[in-house]
Amino acid sequence: MSTVLLRRVPVASPVHNLWAGTKMIGAFLISLLLMVLPSWPILGIMIVFLIAIGIVARLPLGVLPRLPFLFWLLIGLGALINVPVGGTAVLRYAQVVVFGLILVAASMLIAWTTPMSEIAPALATLGRPLRKLRVPVDELAVVVALTLRGLPLLLEEIRILRAARRLRPKPDLLHRTTDPVIDILTAAMAVSTRRAGELGEAITARGGTGQLTARPATPGRNDVFALVIVVAVCAGALTLEILL
Repeated sequence: MSTVLLRRVPVASPVHNLWAGTKMIGAFLISLLLMVLPSWPILGIMIVFLIAIGIVARLPLGVLPRLPFLFWLLIGLGALINVPVGGTAVLRYAQVVVFGLILVAASMLIAWTTPMSEIAPALATLGRPLRKLRVPVDELAVVVALTLRGLPLLLEEIRILRAARRLRPKPDLLHRTTDPVIDILTAAMAVSTRRAGELGEAITARGGTGQLTARPATPGRNDVFALVIVVAVCAGALTLEILL
């Protein structure tokens, strides 16, 4: 799972060629519609729409993360907690779960089709009007971009640390002095601190954080066409909900 989480899938497709800001705007429009009207027809339309985007983007099924059993267990426990309240509460809970999964899927589609180096310039361009309000747009864009870039590395480090700990001899229960989770988290924090220092030195050597948002990236005709499709799908879903 960590090999494709928040990393671009290197295939050629119309979705990959779109500007990063276009994909962000599309995800925002979808999330806005679902926040206003998270009904089952609209949820179903958005699921089909995201699947269609994945097909157009030529994403293989292998990019889908294999969620652990604990995740589904917690989802099931949440449903059981709502059972005594009534069937309406269970349906509402299911809507919230599907709503969250759709938002995660939309975010993952952006990550799978967009180089991380294009996120910061796109965020800086979209947030340009906020500069008049003295909002540090460039700094926030850099923070988001570095976070997205560092998360897969952190997950990979944790996976390696877990594998290394399994190879260690298991201590006797009477002589065990530390918790495995604490050991892994402590080692991960140490590795992250070292990587953060190295990354900071590399950014400084290349001209500072301003270089991360200086790449000229602007939308084109295909971006306008893509946004028209997203707006049309959202408007069609909204119209269907009104008619029903």
